[in-house]
Parts: sequence; C-alpha cells; structure tokens
Amino acid sequence: MSPVATVVAGVVIVLFVRSRGPRYHDTRGAQVRHVEFQSRLLGRSLDEVEVAPAGERAGRPLLVLLHGRGMGPEGLLSDAFFSGLRRLGGAAPVVVIANGGDHSYYHDRQDGPWGSYVLHELIPWAIGTFHADGQRVAIGGVSMGGFGALDLARLAPGRFCAVGGHSAALWEAAGQTPSGAFDDAADFGRHDVFRAARGRHRPYGRARMWLDVGSDDPFRAADTAFVSLLRRDGEPVAFHVWPGSHNSDYWDVHMAAYLRFYAQVLAACGQG
Repeated sequence: MSPVATVVAGVVIVLFVRSRGPRYHDTRGAQVRHVEFQSRLLGRSLDEVEVAPAGERAGRPLLVLLHGRGMGPEGLLSDAFFSGLRRLGGAAPVVVIANGGDHSYYHDRQDGPWGSYVLHELIPWAIGTFHADGQRVAIGGVSMGGFGALDLARLAPGRFCAVGGHSAALWEAAGQTPSGAFDDAADFGRHDVFRAARGRHRPYGRARMWLDVGSDDPFRAADTAFVSLLRRDGEPVAFHVWPGSHNSDYWDVHMAAYLRFYAQVLAACGQG
C-alpha cells in the first residue's frame, strides 16, 4: 500500500489506499480480461483491465476509469461495481481501467508521459478492441485517478462526454502535495487544475461533470473549493458530500451511482 497525503490546517495527513485481493465473487455476467499492453510512449508493458458487460459489446460507449494510488486496476473491481454495471442493462458502457502505476497521477512527468499514454494510446486501443463508439467516451477516477481524470479532461476538451472525480486528490499549492505526486513545483504548475479553472472559461467544454467526496475525507475542502471555481464559471457540475472517508468502502457504497451517471450522460451524448 502507498500513501496519499494532504495538508489540513498546516498538518500533513497521510492516508493509505489499500491494495487487497479480489473484492468480488461474481461478475454478474460481465467478462473481465487482463491485457498486457505495450506502451510505446512509456517504453514498458502494463497490465490493463477490460470489462465487457453482458450482451453485445460493439457500438457501446466507453468508460475509462483511473485507479487510486497504490491500488492498481484490479482495486476498482468489486461486487458493488459488477452489480451496478449489471443494473444498467443495455446502457452499460464497456470499461477499461487504465494502469497508472503506483503514483504516476496520470500526468506527463520525468518518469514518463503517463497522461499522453492514456489519451493517445490506451483510449484508441480500447475503442478498437471493444469496437466501441469512439464519439461517446467518459473518464473518471478515484483519489489519484480522480485528479488524473480532471487533469486529462481539461487537456483534451471535447474528447469526453462526462468527467468524474470521486474523492479526487486535489491540492491548491505545490507545497501541500505528498512525495511522489509531482516531480517538483514546476511539474505541479503544469498540471494545476485550480489555475486552469481560474484562467480559462469552462476548461471542460460541454462535458458533464461530477465530483463527490466523503464528509470525513481530508480532500473535502480542496474538492469543494474546486467545484466552487467551476460553478462560478458556469460549468455544469454535480457535487455530493456524503458520509464517509477516503477508502474503498466509501466508493463501493456509491459505485452504482457513479456508473449510472456515466451511462446516462453517454446515452445522451451527441444527441441534439
């Protein structure tokens, strides 16, 4: 397990997103496949997870999910995930869970172009593999992955129909970040979603936005401040503060709501 840290009232709080064994007993008819993906940009192979819901997969929209620090792609799979996917029926998207390593935070950095690999290699590959509808793509993530989704979506405005940050690991200043999240202050500045929200009108274009955070999550203040910035600029953002902290138990409780949000937006995307 690896640490997640934030600063509250000048105190560094370190959280751990635990990597455990499989957290599901039944895929509810979905097919799960681990694929060794060779990234030319990163110069390495990565274990990616594909999930195809029951039924015909061709023509479905694509949901790209980004995991938390220390979790790995398998960490997002749970009974709650498969139950929520099953309840969507024919509206369920195909899903790829992008491997972000231990602490890449899904952005281009000294260790490699982790953001570019997701945008320019993994997503096109997933669309081709699933024969998915490339015009209907959503991106979301938890913790580290929540930050990654928000950062990548503003770098590719118009690419995604929906963007979700679930307990997104956000910081308002470089000095608040934990070791490993960014290379240095300059790296933080290049991926400062707060600065992007202040400096550009509606940085997420027409994408539908969703953020949520636990009432006891140390990221609550930063996530709330970020949503306030977006709403002030007219960005359509759904925001929820629910009981809970920064862990898989919280995300599992709300996983069905996350999936329903993505499915509903993807179903309507491109119409009208």
